[in-house]
Amino acid sequence: MSPAGGLRFLCTNDDGAIAQGLDCLVRAAEALGEVTVVAPDREQSAASHALTLHHPLRARRRSDGRFQVDGTPTDCVMLAVEALMPERPDFVLSGVNHGQNMGEDVLYSGTVAAAMEGLALGIPSIAFSFAGGDHGTDVSLITAQIDAITALLRHFVSLAGLPADTLFNVNLPPRPSDQIAGVRLTRLGRRVFSDSLTRMRDPWGKEIFWIGGGTIAWSGGPDSDFRAIQEGYISVTPLHLDLTHFDILRSSERWWREP
Repeated sequence: MSPAGGLRFLCTNDDGAIAQGLDCLVRAAEALGEVTVVAPDREQSAASHALTLHHPLRARRRSDGRFQVDGTPTDCVMLAVEALMPERPDFVLSGVNHGQNMGEDVLYSGTVAAAMEGLALGIPSIAFSFAGGDHGTDVSLITAQIDAITALLRHFVSLAGLPADTLFNVNLPPRPSDQIAGVRLTRLGRRVFSDSLTRMRDPWGKEIFWIGGGTIAWSGGPDSDFRAIQEGYISVTPLHLDLTHFDILRSSERWWREP
């Protein structure tokens, strides 16, 4: 606990230390405790759980008191916990990402990976994303979500104990707090990208490829994250570190027989 008796939060993201979504997350968390910000010095979207191993990291303290690191979101959490913060945080908060992190996004997302790193270090962690379009359409609406984020944080910290080895992946619908339909506990949906790879030529005529763009088709049941967002709800999806497929383990005798 912080000296004032409140909670101690580490806030980070993958959009960079001056991102609007990070500002909103900090303002939401400050209502509940002490906040330390350690974030990348530039955008690190789709960095996933990458660690910087081939050159040293530099953490610079900005005039606003935040630390900016020339590394990935995962680097930021590791440096914050192991070197920059005098005491371990009670929670790691990542976001608010300028764009959704639903379905398979969680495999690529630097936002979710930062929360995963917090969880790997034994700290309860929550990832927040603004599902206002694939490129963070109208990110000014994130500011209108601060009250909703604070209310969610108040709920999380009031729980007797969060499930072990589990983080919460939160997606916020693109609407002000007073127009949000509610909160749903959801599962990951599925998405299919079409035409997301563009082939082109550089100025010297050599072939190059650009990943991104195209169209997305979603699928999933009524309890899927994307359906909650479509209907104006906040989606809260519990994720855990153990990727083991337990159904196959339970059916192992049928799955493999010695010849």
